[in-house]
Amino acid sequence: MILHILGTAKGVMAMRAPGARHETIGVAVGGVRVGGGAPIVVQSMCNTDTADVEATLRQCLELWQAGSEMLRVTVNVPEAAEAVPALKRRLAEAGCAAPLIGDFHYNGHLLLTKYPACAQALDKYRINPGNVGTGTRRDEQFSTICRVAAGLGKPVRIGVNAGSLNQELVTRRMQENTDRGLGLTSEQIIGECMVISAIESTALALQSGLREDQIIISCKASKPRSLIAVYRELARRTRQPLHLGLTEAGMGVKGLVWSASAMGVLLHEGIGDTIRVSLTPPPGGDRREEVHAACELLQALGLRAFAPSVTACPGCGRTTSTTFQELAEQIQRHVRERMPEWKARYDGVETMTLAVMGCVVNGPGESKAANIGISLPGTGEAPACPVYIDGRHAATLRGTYDELSKAFRTLVDEYVEAKYPRR
Repeated sequence: MILHILGTAKGVMAMRAPGARHETIGVAVGGVRVGGGAPIVVQSMCNTDTADVEATLRQCLELWQAGSEMLRVTVNVPEAAEAVPALKRRLAEAGCAAPLIGDFHYNGHLLLTKYPACAQALDKYRINPGNVGTGTRRDEQFSTICRVAAGLGKPVRIGVNAGSLNQELVTRRMQENTDRGLGLTSEQIIGECMVISAIESTALALQSGLREDQIIISCKASKPRSLIAVYRELARRTRQPLHLGLTEAGMGVKGLVWSASAMGVLLHEGIGDTIRVSLTPPPGGDRREEVHAACELLQALGLRAFAPSVTACPGCGRTTSTTFQELAEQIQRHVRERMPEWKARYDGVETMTLAVMGCVVNGPGESKAANIGISLPGTGEAPACPVYIDGRHAATLRGTYDELSKAFRTLVDEYVEAKYPRR
């Protein structure tokens, strides 16, 4: 009955025009609006011990400055719950208004009731319905979290994961598949169970006092094709805002490609209201890379603009020098370092385009197409670097790498100062 009722909701995918957004209900998360036609929001999650306020504060601020618009932290033990109010206060003192989200598994019903200051400080609760208990306790403990959220006016994300599904549901559906000879694969059954869990949990959340405009849904899997299939079905069945992301994308190139291949398809189809690229960093790695990846994905699809984009030549036999590679890396780093200040001072700077090219084949053309671009000499070419600003030759740089880098960065800074109005 629950599936039938929610399955008739508005927003059926077949009714959308190509490229149209999935029509979802708007949900307020702190000062950020999710769904309801609002811009797609970038989210990230700290990997620090939340009880360590200093370390978590530092990483939250790094993620926020990199472009994360919502920040999630683990709340798994009393010490973490006790630390949340101080963390929230310190973020506000640092000028960070990004919503703070608490990630709960197993004991969320206890922590949110025993530590009311934590419940009040958080802007949203993430609940995994597969990890709130077993048997009759599952619904009771899930409802407890929802009642706390309803009482405080907080939204929740019902976050279903393929790796932590309600095993009773999975076993039941597996048996039904066998008994009825449905011929479904285990992957299809898992996907079906994820959707069922999300929809039934949404119905229970509504029965527990939450409103429709307080509920966000996610159904995360680790394989791109599974994720695409599940979210297409969710978009057909519900109007709740949808949070996208592979639950475990992996490391490096694999994590980036798998995330982009899944979320790129869904976002292009108009499905998704918040996203996270769940990259596995190397030991001591930069957590901000997942934020940069999410921002680049949205920017590549023309859905958002977060920072100036840098077009760079991949290199070939004409580019035996590494100068263009070093300069492209330096300019990318320069842009990321300057963006917090630029964003605060200038309107529209995130739409700026730059190009760092390595030889005469595409160098001048790509440089002219950018707001500001430089074409470095390839092997055997004259040792001169023409710079183009808004399609016109503006300067020719010569000298050592350090001199070229400094001069080009100065031109970029001057362009920002001259071309973008002050806030």
